[in-house]
Amino acid sequence: MANNKSSKKRIEIAERNRLRNRSYKSALRTLMKRCFTACSAYSTEAGEAGREAVQQSLNAAFSKIDKAVKVGVLHRNTGAHQKSRLSAAVKGTLEPAAKA
Repeated sequence: MANNKSSKKRIEIAERNRLRNRSYKSALRTLMKRCFTACSAYSTEAGEAGREAVQQSLNAAFSKIDKAVKVGVLHRNTGAHQKSRLSAAVKGTLEPAAKA
């Protein structure tokens, strides 16, 4: 256990940051899953409403990734990797439907 004031403060700050990081990462995983789910739903039944759902979920996930990188929850390369993953999934879903 902490013996002095500064170490007690560091413990409090570490706990605060841990909770913040956990909430960002949890929300991020949820938004990414929603995007992948919207992509799979659109691929089974293409339509304008499905396309709009995919776009909205992609925008929400991108926004959360950018905020997590800005705050320092994620490394910028990790954020770029996740955004690339989402973009590839959306592009793979929307492109074949546009050609058909």
